[in-house]
Amino acid sequence: MKKINEKLTIRPAEIDDVPVILGFVRELAIYEKLLHEVVATEALFSEYLFGKHPVAEVIIAEWEQKAVGFALFFHNFSTFLGRPGIYLEDLYVQEDMRGKGIGKALLSHLAGITRDRQCGRLEWSVLDWNTPAIDFYRSIGAEPMDEWTVQRLTGDALASLAAFAESTEGQAT
Repeated sequence: MKKINEKLTIRPAEIDDVPVILGFVRELAIYEKLLHEVVATEALFSEYLFGKHPVAEVIIAEWEQKAVGFALFFHNFSTFLGRPGIYLEDLYVQEDMRGKGIGKALLSHLAGITRDRQCGRLEWSVLDWNTPAIDFYRSIGAEPMDEWTVQRLTGDALASLAAFAESTEGQAT
């Protein structure tokens, strides 16, 4: 737990925070006009954040002991740097709490984790229409990676590609 000031604390999430985390994810999805894509459940978050083999971590921002924001992140790896990195999947601060430095405190805390773990970089994506977030990220020194585009496989396309790999196993290439 890290006390930022008399009102703001940042701490690692615990399993009892799962309902709060899922609530924040839904609030973020509403803001991003993507609520229809949220299929996450408390059971899934419990398993993948706090189960036998956690694959992501969460830090919680509390204002006067009330959870008001979070950051969910996980490790990736840079072959060019030869070091791990951290990918920030979600950063969210409740709308009525914005402008109090909470988002910057969450990012600063995450930058410290990145440094302490000797990671080579901290990266994230932002929707191109989210001007307030983009302006905020520029103000802290983040640089856009305009020459890169995100690629994604989900649903049927992912299943189809996986099936292709299974159907060609053992065949000469």
